[in-house]
Amino acid sequence: MKSSPWHDVRLVFLKEMKSALRFRAAWAAMLMFALTTLACVSLAVQGGALSPRLLAALYWTVLFFASMAGIDRVFEAEDSSGTLLALRVYGSADAVLFGKLLYTFSLLLALAIPLTLAFLLLMDVTVAEPLLLLLLVLLGCFGLAAAGTLVAALGLGASVRGSLAPILLMPLMLPIFLPAIFVTAGAFGGEAASLSFLLGMGLYDAVLTVGASVLFPYLWYAD
Repeated sequence: MKSSPWHDVRLVFLKEMKSALRFRAAWAAMLMFALTTLACVSLAVQGGALSPRLLAALYWTVLFFASMAGIDRVFEAEDSSGTLLALRVYGSADAVLFGKLLYTFSLLLALAIPLTLAFLLLMDVTVAEPLLLLLLVLLGCFGLAAAGTLVAALGLGASVRGSLAPILLMPLMLPIFLPAIFVTAGAFGGEAASLSFLLGMGLYDAVLTVGASVLFPYLWYAD
């Protein structure tokens, strides 16, 4: 009996979670980069008051560059073990895309949660709207996961893959990060931003997901 698409996505996701143990040093590097950067910024500020918008910009900048330490390794397990061809033959493009997208989204959330707590503590930030901040983190991480999975597939076989990811991802993520900074500033107690920014982030996440589902098969099955 033919398996359902969701079943195939679930299998890819579970395979990725098991494979993550092999590359846990890379994922730990993401968290260490974020914490080290936050510690340096906190020491440089030395208790000085920063505006909510500047705090929001710092938060999303640290999250973006910390994710670069591991987001381009989405296909690292198959690439290093030589099983990319087997995955192309036995796994559909949609199952691979959405399974790895969910895995990357889970990974980014696992990074964002301790990063957010450390940021609030080290930068002495009081959150006026915690639920709004949580929604922003979910939308931002999902968009980054969708774009990151697509860029990781584009970088397969490239010798400069590690340098390629930030260059390609930054233009894709600007429509998410710019409104996220404005709304996060409001969540930090600054001037309240229009909630239409949240709607725009959600719509752009949907556009990224649909665009990735259209482009991914061409990248995945390319010679």
